[in-house]
Amino acid sequence: YEHACEGGDAKGCHNLGSMYFGGGGVGADKIRAAEFYDRACQGGESRSCRALAHMYYRGVEELQQDRARAAAFSERACDGGDPWGCYDLGVLYHEGEGVPQDTERGAELYERACDGGYALGCYNLGYLYDEGEGVQVDKSRGAELYGRACEGGDARGCYSLGYMYVSGEGVERDKVRAAELYGRACDGAEFQSCSRLAGMYYRGEGVGHDSARAAELYGRACEGGDARGCYSLGYMYVRGEGVKPDKVRAAELYERACDGGYALGCGNLGYLYARGDGVPRDYSRAVELYGRACDGGEFEGCWSLADLYYRGEGVRQDRTRAAELYERACEGGGAAGCHSLGFMYDRGVGVEQDRARGAELYDRACEGGEAAGCHSLGFMYEWGVGVGQDRTRAVELYERACEGGEAAGCHSLGLMYDRGVGVEQD
Repeated sequence: YEHACEGGDAKGCHNLGSMYFGGGGVGADKIRAAEFYDRACQGGESRSCRALAHMYYRGVEELQQDRARAAAFSERACDGGDPWGCYDLGVLYHEGEGVPQDTERGAELYERACDGGYALGCYNLGYLYDEGEGVQVDKSRGAELYGRACEGGDARGCYSLGYMYVSGEGVERDKVRAAELYGRACDGAEFQSCSRLAGMYYRGEGVGHDSARAAELYGRACEGGDARGCYSLGYMYVRGEGVKPDKVRAAELYERACDGGYALGCGNLGYLYARGDGVPRDYSRAVELYGRACDGGEFEGCWSLADLYYRGEGVRQDRTRAAELYERACEGGGAAGCHSLGFMYDRGVGVEQDRARGAELYDRACEGGEAAGCHSLGFMYEWGVGVGQDRTRAVELYERACEGGEAAGCHSLGLMYDRGVGVEQD
């Protein structure tokens, strides 16, 4: 190779650079590798231009990181017909590294990479069309490009196209096709696809219902680092679906999910610690875990943490803090949080009493599906507390509470019929 390189053969220089880079047949020497790659690049060997771009992008030993030089070498690789180089340059323009950010230019480069047979270029261009970055939103075009990426061996393309077949965006909804694509992506180590496919087996969507298969796939996802897979498998161990019930194993899986950033895992593990189920009861640990869930955007974690502050379990009792947390739960969409906060305003616990505010919160809880909220609001209408008295409205609310499974609502509705209050006596 050295003789070839000295004789002006660019491929010889490239191959010699690769040997120095990897230490094959010679001692590894990244600087020496860069010298040979540079000679090869100058001689028109686009692969060497790309190799140098990668070295400058990362910074290798004495070769300092230089994203601008990485961009320049990527451009030479691309102009020399190397689709991978076009892709790399597209990423740099997309992210604004080494060059001014220009997503439109990035899209053009991804297209050159895709047309040159580089599947990642197809995927990234599909993403831009899917999201409308640098190009006009075109879900159909996005689906087409995800398909090309998938056929080119890019598992993310299979996953993203599968997701589009589930949602019916850019393609006609087809869950059977989605399951096939998730399967290909899962086999290609796109582990969130394993979780998605597991969910389809669990629910029987696009495939036959098979809890054991779902558990197996969630396990693959979890082992591949997908926190949602760990959470979902933990849930199956709690319920004994597809696997034998095992709360100890569930706790281990919830912990992996939580440590992986999946807030529901933190919340469910907190619940196990609060109950002493599969782990020793430990309210302090539950407080920590509910806090992590709440901070991760899981409103049930906020609600559960608020309950512990309200009762003083695992923390010093602090009902003002409980009210703050119930409010976070409510604002995050947790109807139970709205109901609990409504109760505190209704009774003046942890906050200044404000029964009109309490009624408003009970109404939010009721509209959010919390049957106890319907019952509490019905009581306020029955007696004119915080709202104008309206016993017909109270009957309607008690009926909603009863139909939602709130036994107290059924009892209150029964009293109204028994006494003929707000409704014809019956």
